[in-house]
Amino acid sequence: MNEDIFKGKWKELKGSVKEKWGDLTDDEITEVEGKTEKLVGILQEKYGYSKDKAQEEYNKFMEDNK
Repeated sequence: MNEDIFKGKWKELKGSVKEKWGDLTDDEITEVEGKTEKLVGILQEKYGYSKDKAQEEYNKFMEDNK
């Protein structure tokens, strides 16, 4: 899913993001606002993922939520 589609579906996906990554705060989820790089960065910071691991987790999440 590309960035534009992610931004367009962000309102629908916020609940799924919170369910998948329960350690994320509402403020962090709001901060993402459909920006892929922002979510990947927060996952790196919050979960200690490498950039590649965070991107992989994001990609898997998006594939599961098509």
